[in-house]
Amino acid sequence: MDAKNKKTLWILIAGNLLICLGIGLVIPVTPFIKNYYHYSTTQMGIMTSLFAFSQFIASPLVGRLSDRIGRKPLIVAGLFLYAVSEVIFALSNSLIWFNVSRVIGGLSAALFVPTSMALAADVTTPAQRARVIGWISAAFSGGLILGPGIGGVLANISYKTPFWAAAALGLISTIFTYAVMPKMEVIREIAHEEHDDEPQAVKKTGALRDVLTAPLIILFTMIFVAAFGLQGFESIYSIYVNQVFNFGLGTIALVLTFNGIFSLILQVFIFDWLVRKMGEFNLIGACFLIGAIFVFWITQAHTQIEVIIATLVVFSAFDILRPAITTLLTKEGKNNQGLINGLNMSLTSVGNVIGPILAGMLMDYNTHIPYLLVALILFISYGITFAVKRVMKHEAQY
Repeated sequence: MDAKNKKTLWILIAGNLLICLGIGLVIPVTPFIKNYYHYSTTQMGIMTSLFAFSQFIASPLVGRLSDRIGRKPLIVAGLFLYAVSEVIFALSNSLIWFNVSRVIGGLSAALFVPTSMALAADVTTPAQRARVIGWISAAFSGGLILGPGIGGVLANISYKTPFWAAAALGLISTIFTYAVMPKMEVIREIAHEEHDDEPQAVKKTGALRDVLTAPLIILFTMIFVAAFGLQGFESIYSIYVNQVFNFGLGTIALVLTFNGIFSLILQVFIFDWLVRKMGEFNLIGACFLIGAIFVFWITQAHTQIEVIIATLVVFSAFDILRPAITTLLTKEGKNNQGLINGLNMSLTSVGNVIGPILAGMLMDYNTHIPYLLVALILFISYGITFAVKRVMKHEAQY
């Protein structure tokens, strides 16, 4: 891989980390925004979900647009809109402007994330691609994991500090990317040269009917459940522990930061070993079951240390569950990787929209009901895992 390609890829990795940090920055400050402006938990859930909703609506249009006008303009636009959304959030004093900020933030993610994946494919050979996509995915996950913790630490200065810091980073990244990233014509030339020897089977795109098999439909359902469960748990976590266990901003920041670091270590250094030792099915089932048990434990806990331990286990289970399901999908999807990943992202976005709204509405009714529902759904998913395993084994025999 030449210097231009490497430079482009490092820009993409840094950008994905930045965008995903912005997704999580709002989480630790939600109880304080809620209390200061006297919003309901439902209103906070809607505000959180608007990011994913905007991303879900815009994402299908971005791929075609990037093919027409090039990758770089959309990547630069995504970073710029990210900075704009953070500025609006920092300046906001009313719910409508908080919501506008989240919509613009979701649009920025829709512009940047899928385009960066497409550009990574443009500038790599098939042999390099899996490793590079893995780096970008690690940056994506790292941002989602570390965002709440960093947001909580910066919010000790002021609840608006995380958003001013994110806006500054977004603006710097916009200028740097515009100035340093090679032009689209250069990238196309590089991609053309490196892909001349790519097998035609790799270039072939899959039809929707090819992926609507029974095992894949159930796996897609599990992706939705995992996204719904994580967002249903995480979106109200700060509000829940603040109301029920009197966690302050410093405690929330410390818990989320520690959980983020631990989960990142699990994903980078331990996940592959767990897959080899247990297999995807057993690992997925274990994550669903452990998640269900410890989410339920939080609703029954009496001390802060119990909640902190249970939180560590739940976040770890979710952060192993998602790549485990994705790994299984890529093995089952075979030559339909583009379509598989697109459906994966769409279903994740839908789960990210519904989870916070439903959790917020239920929490306004009763504090513990959202987590009891999440625990029940995760336990049912544990049973579904074995149904998927049986179906896939049966189809493999024929």
